[in-house]
Amino acid sequence: MKSLRKIKTFLQGFILFNILWYIIASIISMKVLPKPTDVYLNMNHLYGKSLYIHVLVSLYRIFSGLGIALILGISIGLIMAYSNLGSKLLNPLVYFTYPIPKTALLPVVMLLFGLGNSSKIILIVFILVFQVIVAVKDAVLNISPETYHPLTSLGASKLQVFINITVPAILPALLTNLRLSIGTALSILFFSEGYGTQYGIGYYILDSWMRIDYMAMYAGIVVISLLGFALFILIDIIEETLCKWKATSTN
Repeated sequence: MKSLRKIKTFLQGFILFNILWYIIASIISMKVLPKPTDVYLNMNHLYGKSLYIHVLVSLYRIFSGLGIALILGISIGLIMAYSNLGSKLLNPLVYFTYPIPKTALLPVVMLLFGLGNSSKIILIVFILVFQVIVAVKDAVLNISPETYHPLTSLGASKLQVFINITVPAILPALLTNLRLSIGTALSILFFSEGYGTQYGIGYYILDSWMRIDYMAMYAGIVVISLLGFALFILIDIIEETLCKWKATSTN
């Protein structure tokens, strides 16, 4: 399985990274850069300080933003692909707003939606939704018209054509775009959780830094890195499960 190979590669990189970290920390020998062994041995105590609550809150924000982005992005992408009027109306707006740095929108989002979960989730939606829209629209438009002929000649309904042709065409591109953008979403979440909240792994890291609790700060960095990798592998597993035909066709 591709996901198992990626886990193996990750573990190799993780071990190498920790060896380098240990060597550099030993050479520098400063409190601001503890050894990885000290950080990992201290993580059990940090879970007693509600680290897991911060992780759960961040996961809630990520999955909420991801779910909303998928619903909106798939709907808008299909409209742009199937409707000439929809494409003419939405295409300029999508391609104008797509390259705008989403961090620049944080003050506006917080002014409009407050400092709670809503602003964090909406910011994640802004990051992911354009990736989904473009992936869905391009995937549908790249389907050759001849691909539809066998099913339509057999009298298949539009729903059957959509399920058997359009959906398989959308999934690989959609999941690839999500995999590429999940790291950006985590980065923005970390940034946004530094404002107007007392929960979330981003808040935990920044709060530990402000309190000069370097053990907790590095533990938070390790956790958010592992969280990003776990989401990356989760998307891989979903792709392997839903797109088995893709693996077969490439062999």
